[in-house]
Amino acid sequence: MTSDLVVPLGACDTHVHVYRKGAKTIPNAIAAPEEDDVARYRAVRDDLGLTRAVIVQPTAYGTDNSVTADGIRALGRRETRGVAVVDDKVSDTTLQSLTDAGFCGARFQMLAGGIIPWDQLDRIAERVHGFDWHVQLQLDGHNLPDRESQILSWPGQIVIDHIGKFLDPVGPDHPAFRCLLRLVDTGRVWVKLSAPYEVSRVGEPGYNDVSALACALVAHAPDRMLWASNWPHIMTTPRPEDRKMLQLLKKWAPDAALQRRILCENPQKVYGFEPVVADAAPA
Repeated sequence: MTSDLVVPLGACDTHVHVYRKGAKTIPNAIAAPEEDDVARYRAVRDDLGLTRAVIVQPTAYGTDNSVTADGIRALGRRETRGVAVVDDKVSDTTLQSLTDAGFCGARFQMLAGGIIPWDQLDRIAERVHGFDWHVQLQLDGHNLPDRESQILSWPGQIVIDHIGKFLDPVGPDHPAFRCLLRLVDTGRVWVKLSAPYEVSRVGEPGYNDVSALACALVAHAPDRMLWASNWPHIMTTPRPEDRKMLQLLKKWAPDAALQRRILCENPQKVYGFEPVVADAAPA
């Protein structure tokens, strides 16, 4: 893997979390670092040559999206968006307030620590669609075939986390991965190319078992791929190097035009950023 990926102006990190020291967490929260993260992330973003970010509500804060909202404000509303956690009782007033604050999606975290049950998701997807939000789904990719019809019933755009998050990595011909490709083929499902370290069995430097899936996704539908750092990599020891995570995109999408599409053009469509026309700058 080379280290010469050129990062275009307007490149977006579509999945980061921020935390705040002393912020109230839900009972039995799995992970809630007591750190003031916005300044630290700004330094990471700038060092990598990124200019845009999507802050995803951590499970530790439940449906209190205030820390994430503060993060959007601190990083800049123009270049930052948020993905909230809401339940099916959320009011229109709250959804409008969140929209005004920069939120444009609802997070469905269906792994350990998630607080929204499957039987609420259809109602939530319908509610947030009225505010032009997408839904963001994280689950064990092995379960995609069992949930395919439900996922397809949701209106609007759907973003699936972390290369499908196959907790036990599979090959590109596995039925569950083929299901992921079918979902992408609908034209309204996007996949984040991120966090291979969370599930890889072979590990560094290339996470080749998970990278094979990322390469297959890019080859199949580059117009539906997003990139994300998953910063600050909580519950991962040792934490991966952010620059190496970005440089993996060169392995997954070797062509500079594909990299620009994934880093800039696709996030503009999902998150509503303004187009940027400028010369690229090296990371």
